[in-house]
Amino acid sequence: MDSLIYIPLTRLSPDKLRRHAQLRDYFCDKDAIATQIGDEWQLELEWSNDPYRYVDPCLNEGLSWWGNELQFKDMAVARKRKGRVLLSLNDTWTLESWSEWFNRDTEKNNVVVLHVDDHKDLGSPRVFISPNGWIDPITGRVVDFENPNSVSDAIESGAFGMGSFLTPFLHLVPHSDVRHLCQPPKCKDTSDFIIRLDTTPDILLNLDARRPSVTLEETTALNSKSNGVVHGRYRFTNDLDVWLEGLDLQVEENDTAFLLHIDMDYFCNRYDGDSDAVLHPCPLDLSLPQVLEQIDNLTETLRSHSILTSLDDIVIALSPGFFPSEFWAPSCERLLEGLGEL
Repeated sequence: MDSLIYIPLTRLSPDKLRRHAQLRDYFCDKDAIATQIGDEWQLELEWSNDPYRYVDPCLNEGLSWWGNELQFKDMAVARKRKGRVLLSLNDTWTLESWSEWFNRDTEKNNVVVLHVDDHKDLGSPRVFISPNGWIDPITGRVVDFENPNSVSDAIESGAFGMGSFLTPFLHLVPHSDVRHLCQPPKCKDTSDFIIRLDTTPDILLNLDARRPSVTLEETTALNSKSNGVVHGRYRFTNDLDVWLEGLDLQVEENDTAFLLHIDMDYFCNRYDGDSDAVLHPCPLDLSLPQVLEQIDNLTETLRSHSILTSLDDIVIALSPGFFPSEFWAPSCERLLEGLGEL
């Protein structure tokens, strides 16, 4: 879905390189081509078909395994559904899956988000808050979490993008208990936070508009309440058992929805979306045998805490440009087998 947007000339630098950096920072995973037309910039948005945009030099190997003669520009929308599992390339589609879950099952009083990722994904999405709800400024359409198709459209337009899918969900389901499992070096111990819903000003398309955002307020007060669900908590930990601490009881009571999101860069984030990492890999660069062992540890911990069969929704994102594509086939098979979904 290519889009055209018009903004005043003063919003972007006249310097080509600086302007490119501004647009890359704002639109993140979607390319914006700026053309001056009179006293405005015309911005044309598109998914890039340039292999260098996606960093991983072995990406063709992963795309061949995925099938369907997938091109680079199609990776942003590629996904497959089988039962309770959504397998996608980009993790933004987690929000579509959760919207579908929300519209078929909202009877449970508690929601636990099991977030397995090398990133928090708490960026501010490119949607504007209005009296009529959220507006996608790229298409002008209303985005309604109770309408999964509108969520899908906002992902395809780029309004919901990389690193920001958790923020809109928390605005809509603020009583969630988020359990974020992350490996060193980004996470070396356990911290508990209170989730604070906030807004942030837009810096490009409409300087008067506000976008949903989330801030985390660190606290020690929640540590004594760790036995069970705590509404509005964000736990950040590298310990598998602490990650699921106190949830066994919730399984028995059958009053909690468990949403599992796995970004494969949790297991190995060789590139971290940075082309420099091809020559100098990021610190979390594990071998395939190490990745498979970590997958086994994860699924066994879910099983030992009695959560594996209670998962309401599962999303697995392969993360091109982060998780090495030559690992996609064996690691995905191992993970689906461990989850009982092969």
